[in-house]
Order: sequence, then C-alpha cells, then structure tokens
Amino acid sequence: MTTIGIFGTGRMGVRLARMFAQAGQKVILGSRSINRATEIVKGLGQETISAGSYADAANADVILPGMFLRDGMLDILSPWRNHFDGKVYIDISNPFNDTYTDFILPWDTSGAEQIQHRFPKTRVVGAFKNVWWEVFDAPIFGDTVSDVFVVSNDTEAKAKFMSLVEHTPFRYIDAGELKNARTVERMTLLSGELGQRYGYFPRMNYKLLGEAWTLGQNDHLGSLIAGKQSRS
Repeated sequence: MTTIGIFGTGRMGVRLARMFAQAGQKVILGSRSINRATEIVKGLGQETISAGSYADAANADVILPGMFLRDGMLDILSPWRNHFDGKVYIDISNPFNDTYTDFILPWDTSGAEQIQHRFPKTRVVGAFKNVWWEVFDAPIFGDTVSDVFVVSNDTEAKAKFMSLVEHTPFRYIDAGELKNARTVERMTLLSGELGQRYGYFPRMNYKLLGEAWTLGQNDHLGSLIAGKQSRS
C-alpha cells in the first residue's frame, strides 16, 4: 500500500484524502495544527487516514500539497525539499489570484512548471487541476463520469499516479507533457467563469468527447475518397 502525504486541511486536501483512502491507499493528512488534522480525520471515519504534521506528510511515498501558490506554497514546502527527491509529487494547484478572476503567473508558464523548477529532483505530475472541490462530493454527473487531465514529463511517474487512482470515480486522460498544464490551468479559469455565469459553480467539470472510427468505417471512407478521385 502506497502512503500519500497531503499537505493542508483545506477543502481540496480533505476531499482528496477521503478519495484516496476509499480507493485503498494509506493517507497522512498533514497540517500545521495536529489538533485540527486529528479532528478532521476523526470526522472522515476512514481507517487508512492518519493525522500528522507537514514533516510526517513529507516522509510519505507520494507528495500532494493542497495549497495555493499565492499563499507562498513553494516557500512553505522548501524546508522539506530534500524529502521530495525522487518522489512523485501530485500537483493539484492553479495559480489563481485571491479573487479567482485571473492568474498570478504569465501565459508562458504554469504552476506545475514552477514547482518542477523549484524542486528539480521531484517527479511532478499535474492532476485534478480541472476539478472543482464540490465535484469530489458527487463525482458522477447523471450517468457521466467526468475527466481528470494528467500531465508530466516523467512517464514512470505518470504511470505510478494512474495506478494510485485506479479505483477512484473519474476517467483519467493522459494530457501530455508538463507544459500542457498551462492549458489545463487556463481551462479551469474559464470553467470557473462559465460556471458562475450559468449557475453551475462549483459543481462542474470537463468531459472529452470523441468517437473512434471502426475498421469498417475507415474502409467505407476510403472507398468514398477513391470514388471521388476516380471521377475527377
């Protein structure tokens, strides 16, 4: 069983702790206040979640900070940077400003890339960036399972993440390299604006829709193209 160390007891950190525990993973919910973490863990009622400090979370197999860049996340985590070396770091952050109306980073970078730059020996996997907190409480939309876009430059780290989330109630889309976090984060900014405009916020998410061609369909398309070519 892999142990996931979550930094922070906010709405995302607590919900992800519960989700991973229900999927069979061991979780350390790390907080500046052990008393706060203990009370939250007691309320969650999951045997595989334990309360701890940030130091306890840093010693876990996998790291997942539930913090904002705007609140100094990188500086807060810096004392444990050596504990992160070689570990998978699940980055859920979006570089929102304090009003959620824009980002604090320019277009040519992302929160995920800033984390990788600060902790270069860490194996950063960006995920859950497009998922607003209330979705974790009821992740299925009717009969529709929504998507989580996963980005990383480390193929093995991405595979490790996919194994950790195997029994969670989302579909996981390999969204490519870490630089694609720029797009995913901006999509989340857009979904927040749209959700508030149409009354969905914060229960909303993306679903990638597509339809693969079967062999027969491809053959039919090929014959149509050949027929057009023969008549020209």
